[in-house]
Amino acid sequence: MPRITSEEVSHLALLCRIAMTDEDVELMRDQMSNILENIDVLNQVDTSGVEPTGHSVDLVSVMRDDTVSPSTDRDDVLANAPRREGDFIRVRAVLES
Repeated sequence: MPRITSEEVSHLALLCRIAMTDEDVELMRDQMSNILENIDVLNQVDTSGVEPTGHSVDLVSVMRDDTVSPSTDRDDVLANAPRREGDFIRVRAVLES
């Protein structure tokens, strides 16, 4: 696989609006070329007998069922509130007016 050029890195930096020094361009060129070489190695792996998958395990849902259950009684909650206003718990203002 051909190595990426400094001009290609500079062009990508321009498209991404990233300022890069010449040293940064050279470093990125080497790193991107190494990544592309690794991808090339992966592309050479024979996967003809492997079925494509979207997940590595066959879990359908790891979440519990969403079931209705009784909650705490409103009067008990309001009885324990330091300040209340009618059927609501009164708290200090969070945002300034």
